[in-house]
Amino acid sequence: MLTTALLTTVTMLLVAPPGYADRLDTDWLVTPVRKAVTVEKSNDGREIIMDNGLIRRTFRLQPNAATVALDNLMTGESMLRGVKPEASLTIDGMSFDIGGLRGQPNYAYLLDEWKDALTFDPNAWQFIDYQIDQTRARFAWKRVRHCTDLPWPPRGVSLTMAYGLSDQAKKTLGPSRAYLDSVAVQIHYEMYEGIPLMCKWLTIHNGSDRLIRLNRFTSEILAMVEYESEVDRYERWRVPNLHVESDYAFAGMSASVANHTTHWVRDPEYLTQVNYLRENPCLLESRPPVGPEIDIPSGETFESFRTFELAFDSTERERNGLAVRRMYRTIAPWITENPIMMHVRQADPNSVRLAVDQCADVGFEMVIMTFGSGFNLENEDPAYLAQLKELADYAHSKGIEIGGYSLLSSRRISDEDDVIDVATGKPGGALFGNAPCLGSRWGQDYFRKLYAFYEKTGFDLLEHDGSYPGDTCASRSHPGHRGHEDSQWTQWKTITDFYKWCRSRGVYLNVPDFYYLTGSTKCGMGYRETNWSLPRAQQILHGRQNIYDGTWTKTPSMGWMFVPLTEYHGGGPAATIEPLRDHLDAYETHLANNFGAGVQACYRGPRLYDGDQTKAVVKTWVDFFKRYRDILESDVIHLRRADGRDIDGLLHVNPQLKIKGLAMIYNPLDRPVERNLTLPLYYTGLTDTARIRKKEGDWQPYKLDRRYNVTVPLRVEPAGVTWLVIE
Repeated sequence: MLTTALLTTVTMLLVAPPGYADRLDTDWLVTPVRKAVTVEKSNDGREIIMDNGLIRRTFRLQPNAATVALDNLMTGESMLRGVKPEASLTIDGMSFDIGGLRGQPNYAYLLDEWKDALTFDPNAWQFIDYQIDQTRARFAWKRVRHCTDLPWPPRGVSLTMAYGLSDQAKKTLGPSRAYLDSVAVQIHYEMYEGIPLMCKWLTIHNGSDRLIRLNRFTSEILAMVEYESEVDRYERWRVPNLHVESDYAFAGMSASVANHTTHWVRDPEYLTQVNYLRENPCLLESRPPVGPEIDIPSGETFESFRTFELAFDSTERERNGLAVRRMYRTIAPWITENPIMMHVRQADPNSVRLAVDQCADVGFEMVIMTFGSGFNLENEDPAYLAQLKELADYAHSKGIEIGGYSLLSSRRISDEDDVIDVATGKPGGALFGNAPCLGSRWGQDYFRKLYAFYEKTGFDLLEHDGSYPGDTCASRSHPGHRGHEDSQWTQWKTITDFYKWCRSRGVYLNVPDFYYLTGSTKCGMGYRETNWSLPRAQQILHGRQNIYDGTWTKTPSMGWMFVPLTEYHGGGPAATIEPLRDHLDAYETHLANNFGAGVQACYRGPRLYDGDQTKAVVKTWVDFFKRYRDILESDVIHLRRADGRDIDGLLHVNPQLKIKGLAMIYNPLDRPVERNLTLPLYYTGLTDTARIRKKEGDWQPYKLDRRYNVTVPLRVEPAGVTWLVIE
């Protein structure tokens, strides 16, 4: 039976802190929290407080600025146990703390009565002033295709705190370093409306008359309450219940793999922890893994990456996953763009026009000239570009977007242009073995071609494979960087500046890496490519498993799947769907898997249909998806993972829609299944009754039990699929 527990576990307190009781009247994941974000000074003027009703961050302003509280208002927890600097920098080889206070007697907790006795570090940069403003867009987003109507930038408030050298630091540095007095550091905070989320980054303005070099920086330092306490030596520490990631991400299809800036480390000041070796990783630092070793010319400003911090109110997997998905919709709303796309196997004009025509016939929205198709984005021949411009014009006349595939990092160019391994001084050592350096002459020319291509052809999308995976490069002859220490930052800037430019022009980005926060829209849902060479029946089951596993922290629109209309990585006729009419059952099941999950797949082949019957099946499922698009692209509640032994399924939920839920149920068995199906409707927002219909049948009323579940009688035909629509 498909069941799930109620997903609303929060900490209950015997004694609530001030201001806590009136903040738990709604569940923010079900009912929008409309409370405005506030930034206010305390009555005594010593503190400034950011608050959105879900989280609260408090800064002491005297005798220097520092975070003195980080409160989870959903649970009443104090997440902070100690005071640290707001940031740290190394400039021209000299290290400085930015803000911070000293003198806390015990780092297990921080009492209010201790705050007045805290002192400042005379060598740290000192707080000067602050400014309150609205949130601002990180970059422009041109909306040109179907997406969820979400605000950009997200609603909220920003706080900017300015710092300068202290008088003591000026004396310590002496006349030879006097130019640093003209360097201004600002630390920026944003807090967003209706979500327990905030963002932090720093900027450094060089107001001196000389170039300075930023060697290192740490833009966030938080002494967090430990998640667990172990006395003995321990190897599998669980970190505090806070999701932290930054837009300085690469080399992964999930945040956990692509996150290279979030470091949970030991706190040398936490002397009273129970771990005998004091190894509890409860100090959060956000910093780049290498460098950046960036020069800041006179009059210019450096901006760091942005760190996002999401507080959880539960330890339950589904609820925390819902929170992460809400975060992506808030800070990267372009991820809700979810066009229906075909990967056409050949890039010659006749093949592309056929693909465009078939897409228009059945309701697909996008044609991608796939890998191995012959499409060459680096070809600057005017005749070739003119041919592509004609194809773009033709596709647009049919209401179809068009684009193509380009391979970047996972290929070899030359000894001169490839990444140089810092350990050997020779080409190689990259994530993909040999790879081009984006700061090489080839890399600079490649991106010049990309910008020019989209300006000249009017293409709508880029599938960018082997995107920059975070490789460093020890070359000292590449024009885009000096050496190893600055190579990661400069390459990341090169690719993310291009992605942001694409986003500003409405160019859709399919990127098999974690570039969502810098403009990408979709990467792999999660699959092994060679699995698409398995027999068709195995592919189908794998597909549902991949979607189930991939949507714990991704929205349905954030990941792509795959449908091998033609042979892919081998497998022969048993693995392919062509001829389509001969394997229409497998084709339709793929369509039901993907469209029913709200997930788009790469339908890779020369055509979408090979006759009226095939065309009708494809169009039926496209029409189904478009009819229920809003709910299908909403959040997923995981019911039962596919294993081939029983029915499996997903439940889409959205309490803000008229259709508040849609359950997709699949039967992999060769016999019908009749079942009383239990559906958990808490996240639909329904509380007492629900109207439910099976497919397009009649509505029937159902009473919710006190766990917000309903039980529905169900029959699913052999190897069949059904759905339940919930209002």
